[in-house]
Amino acid sequence: MNTRHNMRPNAAMHSTERLPQPAGLRAVALLELGKGLLVLIAGLGLLAFLHRDAAEAAEELVRLFHLNPASGSPRIFLEAAARLTDARLWALAAAAAGYAALRLVEAWGLWRGRAWAEWFGALSGAVYVPIEVFELMQRATWARGALLAANLVIVGVLALALLRRRRPAGPRNAG
Repeated sequence: MNTRHNMRPNAAMHSTERLPQPAGLRAVALLELGKGLLVLIAGLGLLAFLHRDAAEAAEELVRLFHLNPASGSPRIFLEAAARLTDARLWALAAAAAGYAALRLVEAWGLWRGRAWAEWFGALSGAVYVPIEVFELMQRATWARGALLAANLVIVGVLALALLRRRRPAGPRNAG
């Protein structure tokens, strides 16, 4: 006998089961996929600087964008590039690969409707909220406000997906 037809319609869905994916969850999965691919490409790009003078390349970038090398961010960028060694490049590339792998696995899990991916995404996004609020309070900018709003939307979408898992499937029977 087929057990699928014997399931009670109002039985709660177990958290490891897959649910049909709403558009918001799919959008978050695509965002995570994009973040993972971007970081992976950046990490691989770092390897192009092995056995090369990264400080010289950084100076060229600063000149290309007509930035003042003595001002804040360009100066920090140039100083960091001057301290790069092959070992540090490998370490940065490995860290980028690890981060990218996490984001790509999360994207796969969200796309496939896995509860663990929803938990991971909600928790890893929520960790940044206090930091983003603090940064916004220190100096309010449109970019910081937009980043906080986007992160809150993402955490909200994932939290709603988790709450949806806890609800019984099918119509509720009254008394």
